[in-house]
Amino acid sequence: MPSARIFVVEDNPSDVFVLRHSLQELGEEFELDEVHNGEEALRFVHAQRENRRDAQPCVILLDLHLPQLDGLEILRAIQAAPALDHIHVIATSNGISPQQEAELRRMSAEYRPKPRNLAEYAELARHLMAVCKGSHVEA
Repeated sequence: MPSARIFVVEDNPSDVFVLRHSLQELGEEFELDEVHNGEEALRFVHAQRENRRDAQPCVILLDLHLPQLDGLEILRAIQAAPALDHIHVIATSNGISPQQEAELRRMSAEYRPKPRNLAEYAELARHLMAVCKGSHVEA
């Protein structure tokens, strides 16, 4: 069984590809589940709420700018789902407003700018694994 189950909500398949590669480079076992828009993410939240999924992720990586529903709406749904509200959420974006950043903090989500190069993807992969192992330090 993988030591880390990571749920990624990201509309750019290239970002997911590079993240998966960066995680593989760490040499640790993981499972990466991905969805590509807000509606798919909301279906995941509802499935968790109804306990239709056995294994929960240890971390959710959430793009804030998604088709159909934005990341903040998905984060609100996660926070409202008792089956998920304990899971660490890392929100990513190419930029956010001070109001969005304050809202993320209020909802206990971590914010990280989207990686722009392989070194930043490698750092994000290390951070995701640290979260899953319970050894991360809040940003």
